[in-house]
Amino acid sequence: MSEMRVVGVRVELPANQPILLLRETNGERYLPIWIGSVEATAIALEQQGVRPARPLTHDLLKEVIGALGRELEQVVITDLREGTFFAELVFDGNVRVSARPSDSVALALRVGVPIHAVDSVLEEAGLVIPDEQEDEVEKFREFLDSVSPEDFRGADT
Repeated sequence: MSEMRVVGVRVELPANQPILLLRETNGERYLPIWIGSVEATAIALEQQGVRPARPLTHDLLKEVIGALGRELEQVVITDLREGTFFAELVFDGNVRVSARPSDSVALALRVGVPIHAVDSVLEEAGLVIPDEQEDEVEKFREFLDSVSPEDFRGADT
């Protein structure tokens, strides 16, 4: 199992589909996960330190966990089946709750817990970006620095 860090989110064109990009903390593999726009916004807001006027669902969940006296210890991306990623929230006492990776990452960022991916998921979906493509990664980082949460809102919102 490898610890992952959030590189960020971006919108893939022309489909306007947000992608969450994770990278191994002590490795070279990236893990791209297609996610929904609501979760992309929640992740982007947290990464940018933006506090909405009203709490988002992930903020509420963080408060509920604390109010119940539980502690989220980590998030684990556990499986990839037919193109769909699966994750678990791991609480104190090894209590595990199945969750979408996008929600799990949004919550992990708010609580400040590590994100891990099992080796089988990284072996199947992890990408190693060759050195000659590092400038593309740098462009992606620059994009992440310039993107705003409004960029993830659909045309109908």
